[in-house]
Amino acid sequence: MEAIVYEEFGGPEVLRLAQVEDVHAGPGQIRVEVRAAGVNPIDHKIRNGWMEAAFPTPLPATPGSEFAGVVDETGEGVTEFAVGDEVLGRSATGAYAAYVLADVGSVAPRPEGLGWAEAAALPVATVTAARVLDELAVSAGETLLVHGASGAVGSAAVQLAAARGATVVGTASPANHDYLRVLGAVPVAYGEGLVDRVREAAPQGVDAVFDVAGRGALADSVELRGGTADRVTTIADPDAAHYGVAFSAGGGSRPDEGRRLAEYAEAAAVGGLRVPVERTFALGEAARAQELSEAGHVRGKLVLVPGEH
Repeated sequence: MEAIVYEEFGGPEVLRLAQVEDVHAGPGQIRVEVRAAGVNPIDHKIRNGWMEAAFPTPLPATPGSEFAGVVDETGEGVTEFAVGDEVLGRSATGAYAAYVLADVGSVAPRPEGLGWAEAAALPVATVTAARVLDELAVSAGETLLVHGASGAVGSAAVQLAAARGATVVGTASPANHDYLRVLGAVPVAYGEGLVDRVREAAPQGVDAVFDVAGRGALADSVELRGGTADRVTTIADPDAAHYGVAFSAGGGSRPDEGRRLAEYAEAAAVGGLRVPVERTFALGEAARAQELSEAGHVRGKLVLVPGEH
């Protein structure tokens, strides 16, 4: 089957389209013909070798961890899905490929009205955002600060936190401020003077901080929390330990992941949850997609579509 592979760590130029061995569903798994695969910042960080401590990666490797597609093989003991079902989820094998394997607990049906690219944009963003909001114990009446609020995970975090009844302040470039207002966040620009801008936007103080961006905002975050790293979590800043900040790496699937993902997909299908797709690419353009992702100014999601050329 076709897949994107890299045989050494490095820049986007190490990615190439290749023929690799077919994958087959094991017990509790399904094989899915991929119609779309999401591109996430973690993909280029793993490719660069920056995440070896958290995510050891045997080479050669295929990037990607989320997909939407059609079930074409079921493993032993699988009763939840059948061949021909349209699904979305997080993958057990690299998703930048023609076929992917997934554990049934990490998969949900694709609702009618949700496009392939839009479906592939949901799993990592929503699952990650929900996990960190749970870890931070964000609740009604509190104020959450989200760094990198206009990206895919940030967009999901803003909406899911607002749905819990929290006030959300989101950092982003000024070009994305109107977008954040639509999602339900109070936007502030990142960079020098951030602490003062957040205090002006949230004079009631900040109860929790979710850093999606990993762009050096942890010192300011600790200051905004009154000098404590309590309830400050990052998924992107490798300097977390230096500031005593929790680094949330995830890993594995939660028992209710499939059910929650199904709820998010249903909400997205009717416009109740937005993780917008900024651009799609053919599978062979994965290097270009990761290059744009690495530049760090994407609103929403970049998605690979294996059938496109």
